[in-house]
Amino acid sequence: MFRALYEVFIAIPIGMFTVLKQMFRKPVTVNYPFEKPPMMPRYRGLHFLERYDEDGSERCVCCGLCAAACPADAIYMEPAETEHGERYSKVYEINELRCIFCGFCEEACPEEAIFLGKEYEFAADHRDKFIYTKEDLLVKWPREKPSPVKFLRAKRRVVWQDHQQAGSEEEIAERAKTYKS
Repeated sequence: MFRALYEVFIAIPIGMFTVLKQMFRKPVTVNYPFEKPPMMPRYRGLHFLERYDEDGSERCVCCGLCAAACPADAIYMEPAETEHGERYSKVYEINELRCIFCGFCEEACPEEAIFLGKEYEFAADHRDKFIYTKEDLLVKWPREKPSPVKFLRAKRRVVWQDHQQAGSEEEIAERAKTYKS
């Protein structure tokens, strides 16, 4: 008897008050496919490979440090050289099913070529679609918006142009000393 009176006179008005209080607040839901919630600054999402701003060439020289630093062994690469002797990655693949998104590859890269972005929508219906190639990971060129990355070295070092511009062997040796230091 006392329980029924408690529910009618106390519990139901408390519940109705809660409902009325929430009706006049701003909703916290997000219209997801059309509005994406902002990600936290330290969030690590899908990888991307950066390019140089001046000519759009890729920054990766295929040194292999990112693959060596990866604890999940998710990165595979094959190096190649241009006619000028510059290294680039002929094959660069990341298996996102194996990746644990630790960020070691990003920290190990001396050329600031690979970064973990804020993209979190990369679901697929087949396992083969989770192996991202170099073409999938490279930033589109020309850029639609500026890079979110603050580079330590924005311009590239091009040694073969210095060899073409230098006239004598002494000048070439002196320029090589400055690049080593």
